[in-house]
Amino acid sequence: MSTTEAHTTSGDTSVGKVDMKLEVEIIPVSDVDRAKEFYSRLGWRLDDDVAPVDGLRIVQFTPPGSGTSVSFGQGLTTAAPGSAGGGLIVSDIEVARDELVGRGIEVSDIWHGPPFPVEARQPGPDPERTSYGSFFSFNDPDCNTWLVQEVTTRLPGRIDAGETGFASTADLEAALRRAEAAYNERAKPTGHLAGLIHRHPQAQQDEDRPAWYASFLVGEQAGTDLPM
Repeated sequence: MSTTEAHTTSGDTSVGKVDMKLEVEIIPVSDVDRAKEFYSRLGWRLDDDVAPVDGLRIVQFTPPGSGTSVSFGQGLTTAAPGSAGGGLIVSDIEVARDELVGRGIEVSDIWHGPPFPVEARQPGPDPERTSYGSFFSFNDPDCNTWLVQEVTTRLPGRIDAGETGFASTADLEAALRRAEAAYNERAKPTGHLAGLIHRHPQAQQDEDRPAWYASFLVGEQAGTDLPM
């Protein structure tokens, strides 16, 4: 049996599993300097602009909080400028759109419903602000399209609960605010307990609040059950 056969016939998919993380997406552009100015205006971090040999120039940007970067330049791809598309995830669709508008970027209106076909889109954010439900889009100068989607709670299995993390302070802050709102809603007194708690405010203090927040943050990211 060959090494290839030994790997492909194994029934245990957890054995020999190697992380493969998307690092860079290459997009085709017609004018490198124009594209560089645009992506700088987005507020993305400029990582590099190098020309190691004649006919090759590599410009790399990274969106805020992203683990994946975008590269463009000269001699990187034979794809036609404007033929690429990418997806960006944000925790607040309205704040994200307002920020880009403030930077002078032309963006679409927010919509909800399926992103495609275009005819299926409904105006405005998802009424319930359902995770994965709200979108807007924008194009770079070559008409490479970026689809922006609001995600607050991941579908089950999308993120390993043991590797939960936040790529930026803004995302962590937004998650903590959602946890606080959920916790306060859970802790609202009802019925005859309301008067008792009012007379004894110390009863409202919950020593397990940090643990509850932690469970909420992990559950929201990993798509597992949220704490009650």
